[in-house]
Amino acid sequence: MTDAVTIQGTRVVFADRIARVDVRIEGGLITGLDVARDGARKIDGRGMILAPALVDAHGDAFEHAMMPRPGVRFGTHAALLEADRQLAANGIATAYHALTLGWEPGLRSIETGTEVISAITELAPRLTVEHRVQLRWETFCLEAEPLIAAALKGPLTPSVAFNDHTSMAVLHPSVRLQDRPFEFDPAFPVTDLNGAAFAAKIAPRAARSNLSTDAFTALVQRMWDRRAEVPDAIARVAALARKAGAPMLSHDDSQLETRDFYRGHGAMVAEFPMTIAVAEHARANGDAILFGAPNATRGGSHLGSPSAADMVARRLCDGLASDYFYPSMLAGIAQLMATGAGSLPQLWPLVSGGPAAAMGLADRGRIEPGLRADLVLLDWPSGGVPVVRQTLVAGRSAYAAQPTGA
Repeated sequence: MTDAVTIQGTRVVFADRIARVDVRIEGGLITGLDVARDGARKIDGRGMILAPALVDAHGDAFEHAMMPRPGVRFGTHAALLEADRQLAANGIATAYHALTLGWEPGLRSIETGTEVISAITELAPRLTVEHRVQLRWETFCLEAEPLIAAALKGPLTPSVAFNDHTSMAVLHPSVRLQDRPFEFDPAFPVTDLNGAAFAAKIAPRAARSNLSTDAFTALVQRMWDRRAEVPDAIARVAALARKAGAPMLSHDDSQLETRDFYRGHGAMVAEFPMTIAVAEHARANGDAILFGAPNATRGGSHLGSPSAADMVARRLCDGLASDYFYPSMLAGIAQLMATGAGSLPQLWPLVSGGPAAAMGLADRGRIEPGLRADLVLLDWPSGGVPVVRQTLVAGRSAYAAQPTGA
């Protein structure tokens, strides 16, 4: 008996071309291109496209499985198993769950983060794709440091993303998010936390946390009062991440100074930069740049940040992340192709090799002998909508579907 498989008759997406090549897999690895079948089981891929499986560097759609409606919470294990099925069905073989470790009670709390990390470990033998964690740390949440330290010692190295939604929350309404100063600027423009406008702004977050608006406002004030402690906390967490060899990202940078600050701590990935100038600055300094795939799919950012399509055209985008909707990665590539942004070989690295490189995963994201057999078989008629027919993770079938008309 052999675990060898040969996928035959497909058009294979390489970095520089699409070619009809048979791909042989054994022991979880790609072992040859157009080599002898040598007893391997055959997968008939005629009429389909074979591409490297997707690598999702930032996805928080698992939150929808945990809390499908505000305040309506389901079990963590059941939610992660559901997210696993969704990931596999969308061709995502490696997923970094953007796990917010924040000071808000409820869904984005340290307690929930602890539950999710523990559940992923417990469920690992039953999961079909590779679940990793992006420690999406709200930098004003100093209480998260012990959990971050523990998670960095886990079997699958997480990433660390520096988020600051605290400064964004207290920003004066006269300043656009995209124009806000560096968060530690002494002259940072703060709104009136006791005003009606602020209460209306934070009401949805209060509801998500099961707090009254007044209680949530008081919590925001307490967090803002610890602002002077945050830079030292960032330095401590960054030192832990460097020691663990974890990739680091800074999220929603609006100023060159912000990007420089986090790069200085070792965060070499600009995640969703909010201006073209920041993206250009990141590129000039050798940083990887990620944008949201929903942005590419919808034709723009819902926050008014740069268009992912424009960033791809400017060569200021190395990868697209699912953000809040797993299907958006494949849909984003289809939309970019439809608008003439590039060919499939040119665009596919945005959802495979680019994110893999940004996360330091050199063993996947391309179809080459010796790499992990993370592959996706696509039914993609010319001019039509692509659909995943099979997802392989380290050579193992994580998802397979046969259409009614087959």
